[in-house]
Amino acid sequence: MLESWFNDKNEAASGGIERTPEAQSEVDRATEKLALYYYETCWFCGTVRSTIDRLNLNIELRDIHGNEGHLDRLMREGGSGTVPCLYIEQTDGPGEWLYESRDISSYLVDRFGEQSPA
Repeated sequence: MLESWFNDKNEAASGGIERTPEAQSEVDRATEKLALYYYETCWFCGTVRSTIDRLNLNIELRDIHGNEGHLDRLMREGGSGTVPCLYIEQTDGPGEWLYESRDISSYLVDRFGEQSPA
C-alpha cells in the first residue's frame, strides 16, 4: 500500500537486483539469520522494506502491531520498542539489534548490494 511512497525515482527506474539462481540461493541462506521488526504504517519501516525489495532479499518481517510477542521480544532483548529494527542472529553469541532506518539500509546495501558478496 505505502510502498510507492518510499521509492524515489532512481530506485524505481533501477529495478531490483537480479542474481543467478546460485547467487540468490546463497543470499537467501544469509538472510535466514535476519528479521525486520516493523509496523505497516511506519514511514521509516517502509524505506527499509523498499531497500529489502530493491535488493531482492528474503528477510522475515515481524509486525509488532500484528503480533504482541514480536513487540515483547523487541523490547526485552533489543532494549527498545522503536522500529524499524533489524535483528541479526549470531552463531557465536547473542544476536545484534540494529536500529535506525538509514543504518539498516546501509548495512543491507553493504552486505547484499550488487558489488558485495553474500
